[in-house]
Parts: sequence; C-alpha cells; structure tokens
Amino acid sequence: MDRAHAHNHDDGHGHTNGGQHHHAPADFGRAFVVGIVLNTGFVVVEAVAGLLYDSMALVADAGHNLSDVLALALAWIAAIAARRPPSGRFTYGYKSSTILAALANTLLLAVTITAILFETFHRLTTPQAPQATAMMAVAGIGIAINALTAMLFMRSQEDLNIRGAYLHMAADAAVSFGVVLAGAAILLTGRVWIDAAVSLAIVAVIGWSTWGLARDTVAMSLNAAPANIDLGEVRRHLAGFEGVAAVHDLHVWPMSTTETALTAHLVMPQRPASDAFMHEIAASLRTRFGVNHATLQIESGETACQPSCEALG
Repeated sequence: MDRAHAHNHDDGHGHTNGGQHHHAPADFGRAFVVGIVLNTGFVVVEAVAGLLYDSMALVADAGHNLSDVLALALAWIAAIAARRPPSGRFTYGYKSSTILAALANTLLLAVTITAILFETFHRLTTPQAPQATAMMAVAGIGIAINALTAMLFMRSQEDLNIRGAYLHMAADAAVSFGVVLAGAAILLTGRVWIDAAVSLAIVAVIGWSTWGLARDTVAMSLNAAPANIDLGEVRRHLAGFEGVAAVHDLHVWPMSTTETALTAHLVMPQRPASDAFMHEIAASLRTRFGVNHATLQIESGETACQPSCEALG
C-alpha cells in the first residue's frame, strides 16, 4: 500500500493561498485588561453602594459582576495559553484551552443565574424597600461600563471564548438596565415587588443566551464537527478531485474555538499523489471550509478497507 501524507498547518502567521490570507485570531489582550480593571473597580463601588443604601439588588448585581470578572480573567488566560507553541506531550500546543475556558464560562453563567434566582425568590418572600434613586444611579454607571466592555468583544464572535466574554458583559449591562427600570418603577408606584419581577425577566434572557453557548461548547468538547461544516459536502469535495476513487476515515473536529482539523484517507488507484496535488487539496479545504490543519493519507486501494475504518468513515 502506497501511503503519503499532506499537512496544511495554518499557524496564524497569514499563509498565502491564491492571493487570499488567513489571518490569526485577533489579539484581545487590551480588551481583557480594560474589561477586568473597569469591572473590578465597579464591583467594589456597587457592593459598597448596595450596603450603604440597603439595596440587595445592587449587592446581588455586584456578585454577578464579580463572577464575570473571574470569567474574563479565565478567558484571557486561555487566549494566552492558546498562543503557546507545541511542546513535549502537547503536540498541538494549548489551543484547546480556549474550549475549556468557554465551557467554564457557561458554568459560571449557570451559577450566576442560580444566584440571581435565589436572590429574586428571597426578595419575593421578604420584600424590602431600597433607596430607588441610588439604585438607578449606580446601575446606570454599570450599564455604561458593561456596555463599553461588551463592545470591546463584539468582533470575532465565531470564537466561543470571545463570545463567552461578550455574553458575560452584555448580560451584566442587561442586569444593570433591569435594576434601573426596577428603581424607576419603585419610585413611581412604591411597589417593591417590581424589582423581583424585572430580575426574573433578566434571568430568562441570560438563560437563553447561556443555553446556546453551552450547547456549542459541549459539542466542541466532544470533538463534534463544527456546525458550519457539512461533512457530506466535505466528502464530496474530496471525492471530486481527479484520481480520487473513494474517501474514508473522514474526521473533522475543533482544535480550539477558532481552529479546525481534518484527517481523511483518499483511495487513488491510478494516480500517485504529488506534493503539488496534496497542497492543492489542503489549500482548498482551508479556503472553502476553514480547515486550518488538514492531514491526508493516500492509499492505492490494493488492500480493502477494514470494516472498522468503513464504519468510521
């Protein structure tokens, strides 16, 4: 059996393909620093204000913001680790740390939702009358800080790590806006239960966003093919090259929240594969499907594929 391997490793330095460049994921280092500093300062201010003005809503929101500061720090550490080169047993480097960070972010969001629900039900059973004007003022500052931080992460939403950071900040802005609305409603009507009602609506919004992020992250953790890649289309694409009689053992999986790998066996009984041919296939996979790392094995077809590889491919 004649075997050959072709590798296309886009290491993020902008390899050229037919005049097109594949760019490395954007560096969000400055965004993480700004977000962590601003939100840490606001957590302190909001917690102190909540205690001074007897507003449990502000204290709860401060706890929510604190969890998001931790999430930002986690995402930043993962982004730095992903840029480290391969070494020792970690032959792909630490790229998959971004998937772990995205998964951890979904867990933090789930904990945050639970904490808000607990506080909301507590306020429903034991209503309190906070100083609504102070609530609105402090929460208004929170809207500005969280909205600014969320804007720093609006690009590269295909990266689940960055998307998680964005959702955390957007959720914080929504929570702060809900606190402002609750404060205004309490001022106008004097009904303190409005605070809890608004909190429940906010939890529903955060929960919907968290479910989507969690679903995508768990799929990545299980090495599922990215949702935007049609495996049938990839198989047909490979089979369409001249000399390819069959395709088997096709696997596509995420190496990180931004990079995709592929392996496949191509049966080519009549045509030996040249380096140019292999590079052509690898480049086409990168351009058409966004596959950064392609490994292709060529087989002559002299030995029939075993049932195990047929089941896999």
